[in-house]
Amino acid sequence: MDWTLLLHAFILGIVEGLTEFLPISSTGHLILAADLLDFNDERGKLFQIAIQTGAILAVCWEYRERLGRVVRGLSHDRDAQRFVANLAIAFIPLAVLGLAFGKVIKAQLFQPIPVATAFIVGGLVILWAERREHTIRVLTVDDMSWRDALLLGIAQAFALIPGTSRSGATIIGGLLFGLSRKAATEFSFFLAVPTLFAAAAYQMVKERHLLNADDIGMWAVGFAASFVSAFLCVRWLLRYISTHDFSIFAWYRIVFGFVVIGTAYTGVVNWTAP
Repeated sequence: MDWTLLLHAFILGIVEGLTEFLPISSTGHLILAADLLDFNDERGKLFQIAIQTGAILAVCWEYRERLGRVVRGLSHDRDAQRFVANLAIAFIPLAVLGLAFGKVIKAQLFQPIPVATAFIVGGLVILWAERREHTIRVLTVDDMSWRDALLLGIAQAFALIPGTSRSGATIIGGLLFGLSRKAATEFSFFLAVPTLFAAAAYQMVKERHLLNADDIGMWAVGFAASFVSAFLCVRWLLRYISTHDFSIFAWYRIVFGFVVIGTAYTGVVNWTAP
């Protein structure tokens, strides 16, 4: 058993779980962490996508009662039907653009410096959005129309750029489009379920030749670490947004982005794409 590999899987699982639902980009952090751990080959990239399922199951567990009511009510409950329809509508933009441009984006932008640049730009966008006056017209996820869902789906599509943050794009987009902070955050959680499950399933099938029975331990460790850390993060974030805005995450993104760029150009860290 390769204990170093298990340690790397544990670290990446923690990184995934802690960053998936915060507006700081889990993909960006995973790319940087994997680069430092020298686990950024094709096998490592597949692992990074697959452990997202651990974080998604954490959301499913946290909202198990709500999701259970939706499943039971699909045949007769109009609110449940509208909820599922909104998720489907919001999922479409990213799915279409991802299939069309995924290869180009992965080849050109899945590198530390482009990620760091996206960190900084995304942080500035969050600061700008938080300083605008918010006009709230949608208080809860149940109040959303299909147009709201489509707009949030378009916002989520910006997360195809690594370092942008899927949750950040969706949440900030929600604030700009008139959703309350809680509604935007919760819809981001729910939208993550079909989005990330589909991404993981697609990559697992596409890259199935990289799967190896010897890696079961690595996958189990990464999955468990992702699940636990994401569960704790989701609960914390829901409490946090009740009394705070997202400015602290914006400043974190900006500082962290400049640190990565600075260490690259000074040679302190030998990033793969300085």
